[in-house]
Amino acid sequence: MAGGKATPRQKMINLMYLIFIAMLALNMGKEVLSAFGLMNEKLEASNIKTTENNTAFLSGLETKASENAEKFGPLLEDAKKIKELSVEYYQYLENLKKEMMADVKDPKDYQVMDKTDYLDQKFFQGDQLGADGKEFLDRLVNYRSQITAVMPKELESVKSSVKSRFETGDENGKVEKRDGSKQDWLNYNFEGYPLVASLTKITSLQADIKATEEDALKAMLQGQLSSEVSMTNYTTLLEQEKSAFYAGEKFAGNIVLGRKDATTKPNEVNLTIDGRKLTEGTDYVIEDGKVRLTVSAGSAGDHKIEGSLVFMQDGERTEVPVSSTFATITKPNAAVISADKMNVVYRGVSNPITISIPGIPDNNVSASAPGLSKQSGSKYAMNPGTGRTVSITASGKLPDGQMIKTSSEFRIKDIPRPSGSVRGESGSAKMGKNNLEISTIGALLEDFDFDLNLAVSGFKFKVPGQPTVDVNGNKLDDRAKSALKRAGRGDAVQIFDIEAYITNNKGYKLKKVSPVVVEITN
Repeated sequence: MAGGKATPRQKMINLMYLIFIAMLALNMGKEVLSAFGLMNEKLEASNIKTTENNTAFLSGLETKASENAEKFGPLLEDAKKIKELSVEYYQYLENLKKEMMADVKDPKDYQVMDKTDYLDQKFFQGDQLGADGKEFLDRLVNYRSQITAVMPKELESVKSSVKSRFETGDENGKVEKRDGSKQDWLNYNFEGYPLVASLTKITSLQADIKATEEDALKAMLQGQLSSEVSMTNYTTLLEQEKSAFYAGEKFAGNIVLGRKDATTKPNEVNLTIDGRKLTEGTDYVIEDGKVRLTVSAGSAGDHKIEGSLVFMQDGERTEVPVSSTFATITKPNAAVISADKMNVVYRGVSNPITISIPGIPDNNVSASAPGLSKQSGSKYAMNPGTGRTVSITASGKLPDGQMIKTSSEFRIKDIPRPSGSVRGESGSAKMGKNNLEISTIGALLEDFDFDLNLAVSGFKFKVPGQPTVDVNGNKLDDRAKSALKRAGRGDAVQIFDIEAYITNNKGYKLKKVSPVVVEITN
């Protein structure tokens, strides 16, 4: 096919070669479009999974912050700011994708998504950026700068990843092409590309948002963990063979670090009991990472153990303070019965009860009541039946032969009314239609002392102006999703008549679950 005068036969052969090459190129183009489409599907599925994981992490962090505001409060505030910035930018990109696909009849037919008109006209005006193109670029740059500003200085590696993921060329916004020339970043990445390629690029940006959110939360948690395992954050625990001692009885106990192993051996022990300095060998011995005390329990009353354990850490002297107390009591004449949770027991759950008599081994203590069963040692389980109160009677024999018998009465209550929830939020929530479509409807027992696993088997779904939809399961079905599509921004969607049950006690009938209202934000 090179130079020279070709015969008619050679010309015909050359023409056939050209047709064959063109056919290969056409087929390859279709395969490339399909490959972009499949990649877009995988990225979108990954984004949904990462969203669920990040939401679960934030929900767990909120629980921890409610339990320990000093430790987890600042961490939660930073996480919420990162979440807010990520959701806002992600939703902007999601709306842009919907606009791009508005005229596509079949979103799975990737081979027809070969046009470049939409973004070329939306982002560019001749050789200049249009208003929408400037907004797209500004939102990307603003997200990059705002998200790095929220992160604490300890997360430099994550900040570096953010800058890399959302880079927009050099300091002038230019990208060097293969021929050495430079082009604006937005033109380089989006001008002249098939629709499906641009769609995949935007989904990839959404994946970067989710990955950034995940990396930030993980790094923040790892930083908290590193702080907690530092030797300066260790505390000491007092181990006792029993909770109280008789006057004049030998005290047996151990002071240990939170992490108890043979390598955790203090270089110095400086301890006193009620102000008296303790001597190694006489008052204590060090073994298996424990300072085992061998002092007398002393007279009746509280006794204070104070001082410090000294460790050498990275060549530096670190003191871990010790401050513990134990009580020495006189011989008892009554049993002690207490509910581990509160002064009531709940119908429908297994209530943990501790029953013991100081000075009497647990295997010599007996207790009886309707619904009461022994687990091990001093631990019992109470499953109350009908009625408003239940009386527990405990009895045992002291070493001197004296019998002790004591009764205690507990109130019986029903499990409180659960609250309906969407994505872990109860009462009311705000979210977009897409988020609501994939959210799980649940039921929560707020401010309840027991961790019960509640499951939802059905609910009613009401969109203003649309018929109420009965849904089976804990997610929106096709009819509910169809009704949701007709909801407008600001509409209050109601989820009510939620049918919930306890997973390990389906026979117990819960009180009516309170509804949840979701305000549509798009």
